[in-house]
Amino acid sequence: MYPPHREREQPIFSARAHVFQIDPCTKRKWLPASKHAVAVSFFYDASRNVYRIISVGGTKAIINSTITPNMSFTKTSQKFGQWADSRANTVYGLGFCTEQQLQQFAEQFRELKEAARLAREKSQERFELCNPALGVPAPQALSEERHSPPLLKVNGPEEKLFRSKSAEVELTVEKERVKKVPSEGSMCELNLEAELFTLQDSNAKLVEALHEANASVEQWKSQLQEYQDETERLRDQVAELETQLGRPAPSGTEELSRSLEELEAQLSVKTQEIHSLQRKRSYASEMEKEREDAMNRLEEVEKQNMQLETRVQEAEQTLSSSRVEHVQNQEELQKILTVLDLKLCDLSQLRESLAELAGK
Repeated sequence: MYPPHREREQPIFSARAHVFQIDPCTKRKWLPASKHAVAVSFFYDASRNVYRIISVGGTKAIINSTITPNMSFTKTSQKFGQWADSRANTVYGLGFCTEQQLQQFAEQFRELKEAARLAREKSQERFELCNPALGVPAPQALSEERHSPPLLKVNGPEEKLFRSKSAEVELTVEKERVKKVPSEGSMCELNLEAELFTLQDSNAKLVEALHEANASVEQWKSQLQEYQDETERLRDQVAELETQLGRPAPSGTEELSRSLEELEAQLSVKTQEIHSLQRKRSYASEMEKEREDAMNRLEEVEKQNMQLETRVQEAEQTLSSSRVEHVQNQEELQKILTVLDLKLCDLSQLRESLAELAGK
């Protein structure tokens, strides 16, 4: 396609942007049409009374789109916009450095679209047939378009445009990872607290049972001592009666013997109960040792939890420093891109001046 003709086309507005075209096969993927940000300009063709969007990359025009009333420029993000050109059978996409540049381009597109509509209405009033001012390319232009070299397809510009998004995704992943560490520590702490409460409850029950066992032991010991004293007193009475009578008293001796056997049987039962209580006391001592061991484990886990919290704080500090470094890198990259755009604009102006000198 032909670049803008200096004698009949006048520049209206120009902005620098990364140029993309839709993939003709999939219609879903953007293909970069320029290695770097290039000038995208609006031109007015006075001879045909049409408006065109022109962008030249290297030695060929990468955008040559005639604005029609049916076109519409759509902003798909804060710095990216697109429009469809049915004559070129493609969709153009522009990635700007700032949101303000995108807004200015969209407003200019809307104004020239309205101007194209007014121009078409005037031409329809004057002529009944199609006017060449509609912007239909000449056969020679179509031929050159068919034989023009393919568009350059590189991944560099696309990576530069969306590098900030990938960095934000990495920061988000790092933040989620840092958030996950304290959550794991909190879960561990909750489990330990639950275990501590269970151990404390068991310990309280064991202490209560131990106190009851000690009280029962003291009570049985007191009763046993009373039984032993009673037995000794009865034996002394039996011995005294035998001494006084010179012979054993059958009835009294038998009653005393039965009483003595009952007391001995009760003494045996109480002795067994004492042994049982002693075993329970030893079991309570073992439970006390287990409680102490659990308390020691709890202290160790609390130390580990403190270490985890320290690591989380260090990770948060690292994340904060990486964010600051990322912002600094973005600022430096923005400065470099601005300087590069200015240099490219100067080179473009120098090229145009040299072309004018060569034409003269």
